[in-house]
Amino acid sequence: MKDQIITKKILNWYDLNKRSLPWRKNVLQSKKHYYTLVSEFMLQQTQVVTVIPYFNRFVDKIPNLKKLSKIQDRELIKLWEGLGYYSRVRNLKKTARIIINKYHGKIPNNYKDLISLPGIGNYTANAILAIAFNKSNIPLDGNIERVLKRYLYLKKDNEIQKDNLKQKKSIFGISSRASDYAQALMELGAMTCKPKNPECSRCPILKGCKSYKKKDFDLAKITKKNKEKYFILKVYKKNQKYLLVKNTKFNFLKNLVIFPMEELSKPKNFNENLNFKMSNMNMNIKIQYFKNAKKFPSSYWFDKRKLDNYMLPTFTKKMVKYLEKN
Repeated sequence: MKDQIITKKILNWYDLNKRSLPWRKNVLQSKKHYYTLVSEFMLQQTQVVTVIPYFNRFVDKIPNLKKLSKIQDRELIKLWEGLGYYSRVRNLKKTARIIINKYHGKIPNNYKDLISLPGIGNYTANAILAIAFNKSNIPLDGNIERVLKRYLYLKKDNEIQKDNLKQKKSIFGISSRASDYAQALMELGAMTCKPKNPECSRCPILKGCKSYKKKDFDLAKITKKNKEKYFILKVYKKNQKYLLVKNTKFNFLKNLVIFPMEELSKPKNFNENLNFKMSNMNMNIKIQYFKNAKKFPSSYWFDKRKLDNYMLPTFTKKMVKYLEKN
């Protein structure tokens, strides 16, 4: 009974306060499934406000799974350029191909098949099942985790472990409006139960919140250390052009165009020129200049004056801008 009261309060709040987002448009079911798939891939590691213009441009150019499965990689990466984490869009295209060939163009509506698709993990599978197929799954994203931690005042390491949070989320109950309810919980975390300065006066479940009662809204986190990595970035330049190579060497920015680079293992007296953070990696980069260009497989001479005309990852563009300034 208590679960039903929580569910009703959150849904009522959502109906009055939900944001108008492009993937929430009232469209045909097949289009809704596609919109959910694309938006959930984009929202991995990226905030809603950043995703919106990318999503609109993406579905305008690639309106369905069939076109996505056949689009040229160059055009696909160009549409994604600036969102980062490029493995997502490569996996999205692989997933589209599998759905077209194996599932007759229909996104699977069960966890086992969804989790087998490239780029789809536990969270994304549950989000798709809830949002696209109205299944009573509560996907644990950062927003819902935050609401759960504060509502139950979960602070200890064993309390904030994923497995424990998965069990505790049952406190939210279930709804016949499962699609709306999953999004309502996410929205509650994003708009009201914010990481800093939560707007408790607007919260529909304020009375039952243990953190509110204790007036302690600090969030406990399992700290993850960034890996320290060391690289030599090799610069070859002639006639206003830089030599770039297709990256088949490193797992980050795989198959994208970068400067020739070499990783060093715990070097002594490493005086880096700049530092770059990528995912869980802290990149310490030392720049070396060379006059005579070596022969690299899949290499390109790139005109720095036409930076915006090239399909380059943000990392490479930032390196070019740094070199031009220094």
